[in-house]
Amino acid sequence: MQLARVIGTVVASRQYEGLTGVKFLVVQPLTKQQQPVGDPVIAADATTQAGPGELVFIVGSREAAQAMPVLFVPVDSAIVGIVDDAFVQE
Repeated sequence: MQLARVIGTVVASRQYEGLTGVKFLVVQPLTKQQQPVGDPVIAADATTQAGPGELVFIVGSREAAQAMPVLFVPVDSAIVGIVDDAFVQE
């Protein structure tokens, strides 16, 4: 699981059959200190209905495919929650 910030949306006129109705968002992965790390990725959002600017947590690989309403569809990243608050205690 990794923190990310929603930075955009993706519009797809054609989708894989099992992804009908699933929203796709552009997210920027973040460190624990909420600093950008790596390149932005496309994440499927089937359950949270996250929007631009929101802090979310994402999963990848097999876990992403299992987070969809139809299991094992071809997704590499999925948003599985919206973060209300996060802080690092040292």
